[in-house]
Amino acid sequence: MSSFDADGPLFAVSPLDGRYGRYTKPLAPYASEAALMRARVQVEVEYLIALADLDATPLEIADTDRETLRALYKEFDADDADIIKQLETTGYKEYTATNHDVKAVEYFIREGLPASLADAGPWVHFGLTSEDVNNLAHRLLVKPAVKEILLPELYETRDVLIAMAREFRDLPMLARTHGQPATPTTFGKEMAVYAARLGRTIATIERASDEISGKLAGASGTYAAHHVAYPDVDWRAFSREFVTSLGLDYTPLATQVNPCDDLAALFGAIRTANTVLIDLDRDMWLYISDRYLGQETVEGETGSSTMPHKVNPIDFENSEGNLSKANADLVFLGDYITTSRLQRDLSDSTVKRNIGAAFAYCLIAYGKVQKGLSKVVPNEKVMREELDATPEIIGEAVQTILRREGHEDAYERVKALSRGQRVTLDDFRALFDDLDVSEDVRDELHALTPAGYTGIAADLVDDIDSA
Repeated sequence: MSSFDADGPLFAVSPLDGRYGRYTKPLAPYASEAALMRARVQVEVEYLIALADLDATPLEIADTDRETLRALYKEFDADDADIIKQLETTGYKEYTATNHDVKAVEYFIREGLPASLADAGPWVHFGLTSEDVNNLAHRLLVKPAVKEILLPELYETRDVLIAMAREFRDLPMLARTHGQPATPTTFGKEMAVYAARLGRTIATIERASDEISGKLAGASGTYAAHHVAYPDVDWRAFSREFVTSLGLDYTPLATQVNPCDDLAALFGAIRTANTVLIDLDRDMWLYISDRYLGQETVEGETGSSTMPHKVNPIDFENSEGNLSKANADLVFLGDYITTSRLQRDLSDSTVKRNIGAAFAYCLIAYGKVQKGLSKVVPNEKVMREELDATPEIIGEAVQTILRREGHEDAYERVKALSRGQRVTLDDFRALFDDLDVSEDVRDELHALTPAGYTGIAADLVDDIDSA
């Protein structure tokens, strides 16, 4: 099928680069192959400069040369990425193909050394193992991807939920437990629950992203190469200072591999936020199905290829599917990257390249849930009609008031009247008139209505920020 040799999003194998490419583009600076190349160049360049700052080494780098070196990653572009790929796969100039991505980065930097640093080549990647570079590079991408791309979307989603909670705090709505009619709530209070849950998970993600930590300790985590070259240098202090200068926490003990517990904690936190949103997606889907929520139509949009009337909850369905896929990937990533055979095996290398894909599914979903929320409109008429048609839900209120008044058989009397039966307010009123209670209590019982039995639901909306 040679006609499918074409390039472009319509021919992409993954929907992340194809159908959903317009949504995932913001992650390209953090999740693409070129981004990883650039981050590796950054680590290698800054490490070279840090070596020059050691009194023990003969390496000296003037300020102007430092700027030239830093330009290798600050001005990194598609041509640079192509050179590194050539160094790895086909060869470049006098270099034969390395078949090693980090070695290709080393040679790229050597090629970029200014003439005044022509003798600095041996100091590029001095004493390092590839994992020293890779673990730092990945974290230099993961941390800002979360902070600059994913978290703002989660905050935006939370803000939308808060606005809905406040706007509809007083709108009464039948609740359902076990799918059956239950004590009424308000639509605003239910949105407040999700806003509070999401807020707590966002805080967890913030903490986890702040605790991303890097390692630089050589091939087996013993600083052996560094120590044999310069035994009088405090390489632990050097490593700590270097890693923290990159904006990362420091991992003092590792094998060749950074244990990745920090990334697993971050993925777990993101997964929890996603699970909250899956719960929201499903509830919104059910509210739409029950006609509690209507959806604003989009001009020209088709809901069904055969049923012209359909306005489907496609955004919530799309969000649920992408969040579920993201969570499956995040579980796998968190489990896999925290294990390694003895001091190192390479299986995690290909796995870590899929972190960006997991984040991409998250990003798509966050946008979809926001779009879905922007289109829903509470149907107050349907909500109130449902409440009026389900008077048995005041049974809880009735038996509670009667218990307060000392009636030991309160629960049983209401149960006999209402359980598994269709009752009316008139049935309740007949019961009230037959009770041995004061007239004030009788009046209190007669005043009960399903729509009015929402407790302090409206006031609970104010607890969003403290939850």
